Amino acid sequence: MLDFLTLDPTAFGVDISDFSVKIARLKRKGKNFDLACIGEESIPAGLVEAGEIKDEPKLADIIRRTVSQAKGQKIKTREVISSLPDEKVFLKLIQLPKMTGEELKRAVPFEAENHIPIPIKESYFDFEMVEPLVDHLDHCDVLIAAVPQRIVDSYARTLKMAGLNPIAFDIESLSISRALVKNWLAPRPILLVDLAATRTVMIIFSGKSVRFSSSVSFSSEGLTKAIASELKINFEEAKKMQRDYGIEAKPIIQLQERTGDDKLEREIFNDYGILQILTPFLSQLVLEIRNFIEFYQSHTTHEHLPLSGQEIKRILLSGGGANLKGLDRYLAKELDVSVAFGNPWTNILSDPEARVPEEYLRKSLSYANTLGLALRGIINEENQ
Repeated sequence: MLDFLTLDPTAFGVDISDFSVKIARLKRKGKNFDLACIGEESIPAGLVEAGEIKDEPKLADIIRRTVSQAKGQKIKTREVISSLPDEKVFLKLIQLPKMTGEELKRAVPFEAENHIPIPIKESYFDFEMVEPLVDHLDHCDVLIAAVPQRIVDSYARTLKMAGLNPIAFDIESLSISRALVKNWLAPRPILLVDLAATRTVMIIFSGKSVRFSSSVSFSSEGLTKAIASELKINFEEAKKMQRDYGIEAKPIIQLQERTGDDKLEREIFNDYGILQILTPFLSQLVLEIRNFIEFYQSHTTHEHLPLSGQEIKRILLSGGGANLKGLDRYLAKELDVSVAFGNPWTNILSDPEARVPEEYLRKSLSYANTLGLALRGIINEENQ
């Protein structure tokens, strides 16, 4: 059994994805927290694929460099919390009859075998009881988590090669929720959509816990490649176009193409900006979100909330892909729900809406998971 859901010592966060390593450490500042240091390094393609580490020594070198070159206070501790990618994790909320803590410890592993699709003996397993907002008399909700041992062991070896001490592993959907959900409390269920470079994580958070999560193939990199291919421009130019023009603008875009020593200028007249190029991809994202919500609402059980009904009325966006200009309004229109950008500083700073400028907030969207890991480290330090 591995500790995913509880923790004692302090640590800083290490977020490993297919294309980057991000780190963050927080410090106490008065009644609130503040950023002590932050860092990021790119990972060459092929070192990590779909959350699996393919070259541990090379990745360890990148992690070591990220830590040594972090901006802000020098990192002295070696203790870290690292996240595990959602596509490699099984996470589910189950219900059991009311029982004592000791009884739960004995009963949950046996009950979990009926829900987890991988053998318990080949996985690391953890659970926690979820406190209800409105008390219930006949049962208790338990969040169970399981990850294949080979995945966790690979992350642990890599971090140790980098000279770090992994004291716990966090599940990506939990750390994202820790960063975005105010006080980790949602009287009505909300949907978190984290649009990363290689895939999108969708999370239902309700009451005091994650209820359901899933990973889909929609990616911000896929959008950028589509723009680059259609307009015959390089990847960085396409990325800039996503950020500057988005899917609402109606620009006349001046592009330059090089053919040997000759420069050819052409104008692109497009009544819909780049929406026309991205419509097939965005339509697929809308379909994935609809299917996810429908599955949750058709399979959810009584969640003991003060308000009746389980309808999703609010979506929070995070991840670098959320920076596609106009995406929030597009999704709100297509899904007929309120869509806003999540604020990864919501549980770190007092009055984060006023203190974090929009430009900085946009840059912070890709750090939701990293800041959630760092937040877990400092909160557990103070709870010792």
